Amino acid sequence: MRLLHTSDWHLGRAFHRVSMLGAQAEFIGHLVTTVRERDVDAVVVSGDVYDRAVPPLTAVELFDDALHRLADLGVPTMMISGNHDSARRLGVGAGLIGRAGIHLRTEPSACGTPVVLRDAFGDVAFYGLPYLEPALVKDEFQVERAGHEAVLAAAMERVRADLAARARGTRSVVLTHAFVTGGQASDSERDITVGGVAAVPSGVFDGVDYVALGHLHGCQTITERVRYSGSPLAYSFSEAGHRKSMWLVDLDAEGSVTAERVDCPVPRPLARIRGPLEELLADAALAPHEEAWVEATLTDPVRPADPMARLTERFPHTLSLVFAPERAPEEPTVSYAGRLADRSDQQIAEDFVTHVRGAGPDEHEQAVLREAFDAVRADQAVREMAR
Repeated sequence: MRLLHTSDWHLGRAFHRVSMLGAQAEFIGHLVTTVRERDVDAVVVSGDVYDRAVPPLTAVELFDDALHRLADLGVPTMMISGNHDSARRLGVGAGLIGRAGIHLRTEPSACGTPVVLRDAFGDVAFYGLPYLEPALVKDEFQVERAGHEAVLAAAMERVRADLAARARGTRSVVLTHAFVTGGQASDSERDITVGGVAAVPSGVFDGVDYVALGHLHGCQTITERVRYSGSPLAYSFSEAGHRKSMWLVDLDAEGSVTAERVDCPVPRPLARIRGPLEELLADAALAPHEEAWVEATLTDPVRPADPMARLTERFPHTLSLVFAPERAPEEPTVSYAGRLADRSDQQIAEDFVTHVRGAGPDEHEQAVLREAFDAVRADQAVREMAR
C-alpha cells in the first residue's frame, strides 16, 4: 500500500504578516496532483490542519476545497487534530464526511478504533491519535500522572490491543501529533510542554509498522518506521534551511517501509543575512537573495539611520530586521550599582541611550532629556507643596 504522509498545513497562517493563503492553495493543488500521478492509495494528515482554533473563513474555504478534491479522487484520507486545531470544530460532521472517504479522527476515546483499508496483501489498520493534552485526557486513559508519555503510552496500549485481535498479518499505521525525542524543533511550533514533559521516546510506538508524526515543522526520520513529514511551507526564518516535502511511503506485504521524499512548491526562498548595513548593501555574494524573503541582522556598533528603507532598496522582500551590535564587552567585574554610583539622572539617561544605540545623544537630544527631567522635578515640587 502506498501512503502520502503530510502534516502541519496551518491553513490561515501568515508569514511575518504576509498572507500565505495563495501558497497554501498551491500546495493543496500539488498534493492532489501527487496523489493522482503517483498512484497513492491513502493520504494521512497528522494534525494542525488549521493554524488556530477559530480559523478565518478563507482558511475554512480552502480546507473545504481540499476535502472535495481529495474525495473526488476516490483515495481514502485520514486526518487527526493537532494542538493548533479545535478538535471539536474540526470533527464536526466527521460521520458524514467519512462516507466520502475522508476520515477525521479528533476524539481521544476513538484511538483504538481504526479505519481499515485493504490491498492485494490484506488489511491495513489506520489508527488516529489526535493531539492528547495530558491534563484534559488523563481521566479518559486512567493515568495517574498527567504527562505526554503517559497518555500516549495508554493510547498505544489500546492500539496494540485492537491490533492483536485482528487477523494475523494485518499491517498498521498510526497518525499522531507529538514531540518525539530526537526531533529537531523550529521557532514556528507552539510549545506543548504545559501538562508535563513534552518529549516522548519513540519506543512508545513499538509494535506498529509506520508512525506518521505531526507537530515539528522539519521533515525528519526518527527511525525508519517513525517519521515527521514537516510542514509543507516555512512559517519562520528558523526554517530557512528546511527542504519542505511529504513522505511517499510504501508498505509491502510484510509491513516493511520504503520512503521517498516528495518536494513541495516553494513560494519564495528564505534568506538570513548578517553584517554591517553598508556591507550587506554592497556584497555581490548576496545577489541570489535579492528576490528572497529576508531576515537581516545588523551588526553595526551604532544603529544606522533608516535601515529598513535602505535594505528594501536592494532586498525588496525584507520582512524582519534584527539589531545585534558588535561592541566591546562591558567590564564584567563592575556591578550595575557600581556603574550608577555618583551619576546624575541626566548622565544615567545618556548612558542608556549610548547602550541602546551605540552612540551617545547629540546636543539637541541632551537638551530634550534635560527638559524632561526638569519638568518631572517641577511636577514633584508642586505635589509636595500641595500636601
